[in-house]
Amino acid sequence: MAMNLNWYMKRIRKNKFSKKLDVREIAYLGMMTATLEGAKIALSFLPNIELVSFFIILYAVCFGKKVLYAVFTFVGIECMVWGMGVWVFMYLYIWPLLCLLALQFKRQKSAILWAVFSGIFGLTFGALCSLIYLGIGGPKMAFTWWIAGIPYDIIHGLSNFVLMLILYHPVSHILQKIKMYGINE
Repeated sequence: MAMNLNWYMKRIRKNKFSKKLDVREIAYLGMMTATLEGAKIALSFLPNIELVSFFIILYAVCFGKKVLYAVFTFVGIECMVWGMGVWVFMYLYIWPLLCLLALQFKRQKSAILWAVFSGIFGLTFGALCSLIYLGIGGPKMAFTWWIAGIPYDIIHGLSNFVLMLILYHPVSHILQKIKMYGINE
């Protein structure tokens, strides 16, 4: 029995392009989701200073496209915690977009590059969020909503830049060690 289980586990690990998630990957994705939610709640008292962007970027770079499972689960948990609102639709395209954009540069290892990337995302966050208002109130509403939030976007961009610059190497190193034990891209 044990020999068959070992054979099966080796077979799963060899299949790096498997569409199915194994138990270990589900556990890691659950921990990623919990980390995203915990980081969001821990810094929620600070306006537009958050670690969600930081973690989504690093998770995408380290673990690949399977992180989208954690991103959508995070959005679902946010809905349960905060209730439904227009922001849900924003989150359904903004966080996956960040993940997919980070995947395009995943081979880069420069903390400065990732800090600039994260900072730009923070600066454009309000503009990305305002897209939903094009369909609700038209271009004037979207533009007004975006302009009103620019001071917060500046805080968001600067804090994303600083957090990524400081935390990129230590957290990336830890995630690479975790990757050795678990998630295949």
